[in-house]
Amino acid sequence: MQKKFLTNLGLILFLNLLIKPIYIFGIEKAVQEQVGTAAYGIYFAIFNFSFLLTIILDFGITNFNNKNIAQNNHLFTKHFSSLFTLKLILAIIYIIIVVIIGLVIGYDTRLMKLLLIQGFNMFLVFFINYLRSNLAALHLFKTDGVISVMDRSIMIVAGVVLLNSGILYSENGIMYFVYTQTCSLLLTAFITFLIIVRKTHSFRLSWNWPFSLMILKKSFPFAILTLLMSFYNRIDSVMIERMLPDGDVQSGIYAQGFRILDATNMIAFLVAGVLLPVFSRMLKQRESVEPLVKLITTLLLTPAIVIAVGCAFYKTELIGYLYYKDIGKIINADELATATLHLQESSKIFSLLMLSFIAVSTSYIYGTLLTANGNMRQMNYMAASGMILNIVFNYILIRQFEAYGSAMSSMCTQFLTAMIQVAIAQKIFKFKVNYRLINIFIAYLAGVIAINYGSKMLHFDWLVNFAIMVVCCGLWAFVTGIISIKSMFRLLKYG
Repeated sequence: MQKKFLTNLGLILFLNLLIKPIYIFGIEKAVQEQVGTAAYGIYFAIFNFSFLLTIILDFGITNFNNKNIAQNNHLFTKHFSSLFTLKLILAIIYIIIVVIIGLVIGYDTRLMKLLLIQGFNMFLVFFINYLRSNLAALHLFKTDGVISVMDRSIMIVAGVVLLNSGILYSENGIMYFVYTQTCSLLLTAFITFLIIVRKTHSFRLSWNWPFSLMILKKSFPFAILTLLMSFYNRIDSVMIERMLPDGDVQSGIYAQGFRILDATNMIAFLVAGVLLPVFSRMLKQRESVEPLVKLITTLLLTPAIVIAVGCAFYKTELIGYLYYKDIGKIINADELATATLHLQESSKIFSLLMLSFIAVSTSYIYGTLLTANGNMRQMNYMAASGMILNIVFNYILIRQFEAYGSAMSSMCTQFLTAMIQVAIAQKIFKFKVNYRLINIFIAYLAGVIAINYGSKMLHFDWLVNFAIMVVCCGLWAFVTGIISIKSMFRLLKYG
């Protein structure tokens, strides 16, 4: 078990860093280009709207199950059959409520059809996550790693066919993309289910009301946390699409920057997925988590700073390279003016969203620790504060600055909630304030900013300048001592 944490985390990160960027920047980006910014903006808003109501779909069961089974492996077989049935019942309730709310807020027939299918896709996503929580809780991280990229792998193959068929250029192009997602998720869910069933001694659909009620009561704090965090993480595009006259276009522009943030968040999300069962088991065995928290904070925040600051300095170049490569070929003056405006707006939004990656990474570490320790009341107060602030900020700023205002709101909310989680963890676990580490981080941040500024002055192609910046930031990490070979080997202690 001594090497398990490092080797399995490395495998999961490798698989996801190999597959998911290909899907996000190769398939998803190309889909947006073919269906158009407005059509994709509507899809993006519907996706996030369906995500907001996943409290009904999951009810915190996935996180509760991960923590509970990690500490009590013997309960796996006993709980799985009953929880499976409960998940199906919650899915039916979720679909009904999603449709009702969609009608209330004014979605027409076309949008309701998209919402219904997306709601079913969301059920599949969370069902797969629930199945994976059993694998992670049993410390079957290698299997979990393969499953974590399975649906995206299928989508890459299917997406290539879809993109080359020309069908996405049609009026219902975005629907074909969503149907393809459904097929890939269904296949992944089926395969994962077969793997889980093989790990159980027996499986049969059963309904046990007292057991279900007990699980719902225990998972309720996790459900509230999921709901609140979903609101302050996902409500931005929904408010943009509903509040602005050109909300579909603005939501599409916002999605361009958010897609890259979502891709980088994958790293922190995957680390958190491994940390939750590890923290849970360490806390149950009364082991000190402070060394591991310090180590993971250092290893995760160091690249987060490089990514966030680098993207802020190279915002126009990166967005232009990803989405507006052909802007110089546009002949029509009106189309050129529109594309140039979208590039400027998307770049500004992107820079703010990427700066929040530092805060998001911090939240994944300390939020996971507090969740593993069962500090749900404090986490829910934090999330409620973040939700209220984000909605208020969005309501004020979107009216004045459109999608850019939503990015401002998101960044402020993420940093505020991250600081609150660090403060709560500091108080509960009585971590020593490491002033030396804080000073090193400040020095490292200042150096990264200086390196980025200097790299922009070089007379090479911007890609060369960006690569030089990344290499120099990596070397600067070793010079400052924020990362060392010794710290890498210290990870072998945990598992």
